[in-house]
Amino acid sequence: MSLVKGIKMKTGMSIVLSVRQLKKTYPPKKRGGRPFTAVNNVSFDLKQGEILGLLGPNGAGKSTTIQMLMSTLTPTAGEITYFGQSLEKNRSQIMEHVTFASTYVKMPWRLTVIENLQIYSLLYGLTSSLFFARAEKFLKFFGVWNQRSKAMSQLSAGQITRIMLAKAFIPHPKIVLLDEPTASLDPDIAHLVRKFVKQQQSKYGVSILYTSHNMNEVAEVCDRVIFLQKGKIVAHDTPENLAKSVSSARLRLWVSDGLKRTAQHIKDQGWPVQIENRQVVIELDEVEIAGFLAVLASDGIEYTQISIDKPTLEDYFLNLSSDHQQRRGK
Repeated sequence: MSLVKGIKMKTGMSIVLSVRQLKKTYPPKKRGGRPFTAVNNVSFDLKQGEILGLLGPNGAGKSTTIQMLMSTLTPTAGEITYFGQSLEKNRSQIMEHVTFASTYVKMPWRLTVIENLQIYSLLYGLTSSLFFARAEKFLKFFGVWNQRSKAMSQLSAGQITRIMLAKAFIPHPKIVLLDEPTASLDPDIAHLVRKFVKQQQSKYGVSILYTSHNMNEVAEVCDRVIFLQKGKIVAHDTPENLAKSVSSARLRLWVSDGLKRTAQHIKDQGWPVQIENRQVVIELDEVEIAGFLAVLASDGIEYTQISIDKPTLEDYFLNLSSDHQQRRGK
């Protein structure tokens, strides 16, 4: 099956990006020091039409991995293949179908929005008419079409981020690498970005590698997620399955009578709790909720409202980070 401009995908192949034993080690900063391994034997696949989240705390190796996937950083070891072809041997052809956008990467300040985008489109071989049609479509979608004649230096951080996103999708790429695409955006615009990303996936079958610190966003957008810590993959599954692996839930009670007795019951169990006015928020295993409520009923404690927050991807991430810190402290 042929893609565009000479890149060929193996017949029946649904994997568009394959990473095997990827490693990046930097030499010691000081004489006699130790080398630093930023990415340590990372392996994963990105499927056609899939959005894959690449998550982890600062310093986990996410940006280093993306730089190697873009071939702006040379791996110490390992193999990267796009469409079944080696990135090392076919970089120019492959990069005609791969784009990148990041909140933290800027475009030339003195050029206007449309000048920046047009120069970029020429690198992907777009005709002038096709470029202007796509530029107008995407810039209008993001509400920045009226800014097209302004220099980049005149725009806000949120406007620049939206233009960077438009830039990444104007060539209609096969794969897009998105690094923190909503980091500087207001909630309403961030929602628009998530909607746009899902539209591109469903309409064009684009494959996306997506990094973010917003766990709710990742759960909404991504089909699968990979967690990195200290350069290694420590978890890999769907957002739903990872959230379900967390046994604790968050129980909220508005206690109208018996607040002190409620607090004592919680203290006896040793559960984490927050009490403000008459609202009680407890973290406990889901299987313990029914028994706890039965104890309150038998003790005559009255509450007017109750809600149960099931575990989320953010809970999983916090548990993972907490476990990692505890292991380091031992």
